Amino acid sequence: FSAAFPGEAKPITYDNLAKAIGAFERNLLTPSRVDAFMNGDTTALTDQERRGLDTFLSTGCTTCHTGATLGGQLYRKLGFVFAYETKDVGREKVTGDPNDRHVFKVPSLRNVAKTGPWFHDGSITSLEEAVRLMGYHQVGITLEPAQIADIVAFLGALTGEVDAAYVAKPTLPESGPDTPKPDPS
Repeated sequence: FSAAFPGEAKPITYDNLAKAIGAFERNLLTPSRVDAFMNGDTTALTDQERRGLDTFLSTGCTTCHTGATLGGQLYRKLGFVFAYETKDVGREKVTGDPNDRHVFKVPSLRNVAKTGPWFHDGSITSLEEAVRLMGYHQVGITLEPAQIADIVAFLGALTGEVDAAYVAKPTLPESGPDTPKPDPS
């Protein structure tokens, strides 16, 4: 903390802790080939991935999957256009508001090809099936198999590589006589 917050007599504070965690989390975004494409590298995506991006944009997926993370900022009803059967009441359980029934946080699509199973309850084990269901229930369209394959290819291009040095276990100082013992709970 002394190195991160130079000149502060007591650098270990709740505010500085929050700033440090925020700085760490902002760097967890793993750049993908889609980022390279968005930054002007027209060769970063295959033809199929570009078709998937076009379909993703033209079918309305960005209504919910927005921003740098392509989701993670909004809550939306699962079954927005056509009802989706689920016993999970969603945010209603937290808020007590019947308008929040079947409302869930829209997930980020970053690394989505690696994060299955999908949906709020992990009930969908195929990314193709997740895309098909989202197309129908959320935007009210029946995607053709080729469209699903293209979108899945695009979603695969959202897979980024984690900088191993960034998430490596840090070297800690030697424990001393005043070092607290680990909490066994």
